[in-house]
Amino acid sequence: MYRTLNSYLRQRFGCKVYKLALDGGMTCPNRDGSLGTRGCIFCTGSGEFAEGGTDIAAQLERAKQRVAAKACNGKYIAYFQSFTNTYAPVDWLEALFTAAMKPEDVVALSVGTRPDCLPPEVLDLLERLNRHKPVFVELGLQTIHPETARYIRRGYDLLVYDEAVRALNSRGIEVVTHMIAGLPGETRAMTVETARYIGQSGAGGIKIHLLHVLRGTDLASEYEAGRVPVLTMEDYIKTVAACLRVLPPDMVIHRLTGDGDKRTLLAPLWSADKKTVLCALNRALQDIQQGEAL
Repeated sequence: MYRTLNSYLRQRFGCKVYKLALDGGMTCPNRDGSLGTRGCIFCTGSGEFAEGGTDIAAQLERAKQRVAAKACNGKYIAYFQSFTNTYAPVDWLEALFTAAMKPEDVVALSVGTRPDCLPPEVLDLLERLNRHKPVFVELGLQTIHPETARYIRRGYDLLVYDEAVRALNSRGIEVVTHMIAGLPGETRAMTVETARYIGQSGAGGIKIHLLHVLRGTDLASEYEAGRVPVLTMEDYIKTVAACLRVLPPDMVIHRLTGDGDKRTLLAPLWSADKKTVLCALNRALQDIQQGEAL
C-alpha cells in the first residue's frame, strides 16, 4: 500500500483532479549558455506532452480536450512542464501563472523548475499565488550522487536542492521532487539512497521516473555506443518497491513511472506499453507497505 496522488487530490479537493500540461515558453540555464548549451544528458525539454502557443487560455482548453474522454465533473491543475518554468522575469511569470490559475475549474498551480532557479523575488511571487490557490513546485533532483550528477550534467550541487526545499517550505509551498531510476553507473542501492534522502528532505511528494533513452539527446549517443545499459521491467519494479519501502508513509507518490514519447523512444522499449507496466507495478506493490523499511 502506498499514498497515491489520486487519493490525496480527492481528499484535498473533494473530486477527481486532472493535470493539464502547459508550455510557458521558457528555456533553461543548462541550454542558454548560463551553465551549458546541451542540457542534461537525457533531456529533450521534458515537455513532450505539453500544449504549445502563447495564449494560456487556449492552451488550457486544448489540454482539457485531451483528457475530456476520462474527465467527468473533475477539476484541473495547471502544470507548467516544459523546461525551467521560473527562469524568466518575475513580471512575466506573474502574468503567466495568474492567467493559468484564473479559471474556476483550475484548483491549483504546479510549476516544474530547477532548484537553482528560485531567486527571492520568484519565491515571493509563488508565496503570493499560494494564498489564492495551492501552488506545487516540482524540482528535478534525479539523484543525490555527485558522480552521476556530473555525468548527466545536472549543473548544481545537492546543497542547492536542500536550500530550495527549505525556502519553499518556509513559504508554505508544497514540494514535489523528481528522481530517476536506472541512471548510468547507479546500482539499485544507490537509487534507494536517493529515495530515502528525498523522503527526509522536506518534500511532500515524489515522482519516480524510469530512465528513457530518447532520440536527439546525448544519452542516445551514449546508448548507441553501448555505454548505457537499461533496466528490464522486472528490475524497475523491484527498484520502485525498494524505494517505496524507505519513503515516509505520509509522502504523496505522484508518479511511479514516466512517459517517454513513443516517436523518439529508443529504450527501454517495454516502457512504451504504459498500461502493461502500470498493471505489473500495481500487482507487485500490493504487498508493499510504504515506509516499512524506515
